[in-house]
Amino acid sequence: MEKVNLKVEGMSCTNCALTIDKYLKSEGLQNVKVNFIGGDVSFEKDDSITQQKIEKGINSLGYHVKHENSGHDDHDHHGGSLPFKNHLHRFWFCMIFTAPLVLHMLPGVHIHFLMNPYVQLALTIPVYIVGMDFFGRSAIKSLWSGIPNMNVLIALGSSAAFGYSLYGLIVGNATDYLFFETACTTITLVYLGNWMEDASIEKTQAALKTLAKSQKVMANMIAFDEHHHEQIFQVESTALHVGDLVLIRNGEHVPMDSKILWGEANVNEAIITGESVPIEKKIKDQLIGGSILESGTVKAQVTAVGEDTVLSNILKLVKEAQTEKPPVQQMADKISAVFVPTVVSIALLTLAINYFFADKSFGDSLLRSIAVLVISCPCAMGLATPAAVAVGLGRAAKNGILFKNARSLEIFKDIKQVVFDKTGTLTTGKFKIENFKSEINEVDFKRIAYSLEKYSNHPVAKSIVNEWKIKDEIRWASVEEVKGLGIKSKDKEGNDFFAGSYSIASSFTKDDAHNIYIIRNNELIGWIDVADEIRPEAKQVIALLKSKNIKTILLSGDRKEKSQKVGDYLGIDEVVAEQTPEQKLEKIAAYTTIAPTAMVGDGINDAPALAKATVGISLSDASQVAMQSAQVVLMNHGLKNMPLALGLGKHTYLTIKGNLFWAFAYNIVAIPVAAFGFLSPTFGALVMGLSDVVLAINSLWLNFKKVV
Repeated sequence: MEKVNLKVEGMSCTNCALTIDKYLKSEGLQNVKVNFIGGDVSFEKDDSITQQKIEKGINSLGYHVKHENSGHDDHDHHGGSLPFKNHLHRFWFCMIFTAPLVLHMLPGVHIHFLMNPYVQLALTIPVYIVGMDFFGRSAIKSLWSGIPNMNVLIALGSSAAFGYSLYGLIVGNATDYLFFETACTTITLVYLGNWMEDASIEKTQAALKTLAKSQKVMANMIAFDEHHHEQIFQVESTALHVGDLVLIRNGEHVPMDSKILWGEANVNEAIITGESVPIEKKIKDQLIGGSILESGTVKAQVTAVGEDTVLSNILKLVKEAQTEKPPVQQMADKISAVFVPTVVSIALLTLAINYFFADKSFGDSLLRSIAVLVISCPCAMGLATPAAVAVGLGRAAKNGILFKNARSLEIFKDIKQVVFDKTGTLTTGKFKIENFKSEINEVDFKRIAYSLEKYSNHPVAKSIVNEWKIKDEIRWASVEEVKGLGIKSKDKEGNDFFAGSYSIASSFTKDDAHNIYIIRNNELIGWIDVADEIRPEAKQVIALLKSKNIKTILLSGDRKEKSQKVGDYLGIDEVVAEQTPEQKLEKIAAYTTIAPTAMVGDGINDAPALAKATVGISLSDASQVAMQSAQVVLMNHGLKNMPLALGLGKHTYLTIKGNLFWAFAYNIVAIPVAAFGFLSPTFGALVMGLSDVVLAINSLWLNFKKVV
């Protein structure tokens, strides 16, 4: 199966997304995800169906598949064929014709010629044509696809008012039938509402847009002429290839992920990690595309372009998380799918009850049913979740927190305990050799230790290798890493060697106070002690979690005394030490059955445990973002962002709940108010537009709200 990502313009509500979703599934595509806010559509397809066919199908539904390289043409693809760029332009055009009609309706204003029904008809026709070009087309296409959208309500309401007025004009009794201004104000004000909604939804994507913008910068590419003289010329970063050489000067953006070949610099990686303190980079260090050189100049070689860069991976993760629906959205979706037919039924019922049972004139009854159509707002229910999720994910990404799916955002509200790995999570993972003792020649001992630990991925082993660099290492006949225990090898003469924890050395010594024991032919030949520093922010993070009544647990493979010492210093509730990866997995499984549990680890040797927890949180090196099995990634070992991640999860959920409450309450109150005649269609059209803006503003508040 091939995964396809498309950018689709013209989706304005959940029903649009449902229409596209339904079409893609009917074509037999798998894993379909549609996000109407960002316009991101993804699915998996096999070779039997071409992408062109799918794109054509989406375009035929009244939407537009946008291609990256095509640039943005002036015409907006909201489904209209007239040359308007956006809803604001449509609003101003309609307003020119609507204003005189509304002016005439004001008390004390009597402009005689505006009383003429033919003048009113002439003013209404342009507005009605522009309205139907957009609402009418969209309504017909949505009906055709079997999922009526909110434009059906607008088209029905304005057409009823226009048709009724026109009928009055034809039968010669215009004064009793004049609702031309209702048709005009409905269309005009809904355009205004749509524009406000578009503008406010656009803001919910702001954080992602800033990330995306920094992907495209100018780069100084280095090339050599035939005399091997260095030439520098400017190209767009998107034109670079892996292996190209670039010069990056003080104050410039790093154009693509690259590796320093010459020079040193202080680099601000805030765009990726939210951390504005510059990081020192020297030869062989990795630079992340989009970061900024605050001082220094370097020459670097491009290591990744396009989809493979760290920034692209981050954007991809956030977009995928946005298209995922958190559980709370499913109810709103079900209601959205039947909302329009329900409202049309209520409007017809309003018309019938007012006319036949409440002794209202047909005109009054019609006005009330039009008000019902115009004021009801399926958009609000569809917008409630995606708007909040977009802002929550955006704020998180700006602070170096990546959620891989929207579900994790919602689950965070229930977390009752947090399990921490020790090495590399609560501690820096940077070890120093503190002490060692050898029963044999010191040079030989170091050589054996270096040659063994070279084959291990464990941070303790890496620190030994870094400190004891040996030129003539031993060439082993065989070597293997025994998970959770150590490294076992055999040299060419047949001697057995082992470097590992006390559980290996327990039969040779009673002294269990050291980190690494080296054994040769079943004889202990020495031990090494390493020290690991505790992260400066760890204490504060633990204290904050405890203040929120979240239980903290330290789960480590390290020895009991060492783990207990760290636990006591940080004030951790429970310490479980000397665990193999398998035992860690069992422990996490047991914790999650007791209460929802988050596990925080460095993502390398904790992968299975992270996957097993209710929510796995990985502390990732910024340059290898998408590799973990965790649902949440804290970039650049940002343990200090852990409370922010939990807080954002909780508050995004609260925002969604608030949005859904407002959306449902609004419709439950507004529809009966309109049906009983307390609201004119004009006012209804205005209030309907504002209801969406209220949701967008409530969601945007999540950007500034104190969540920790």
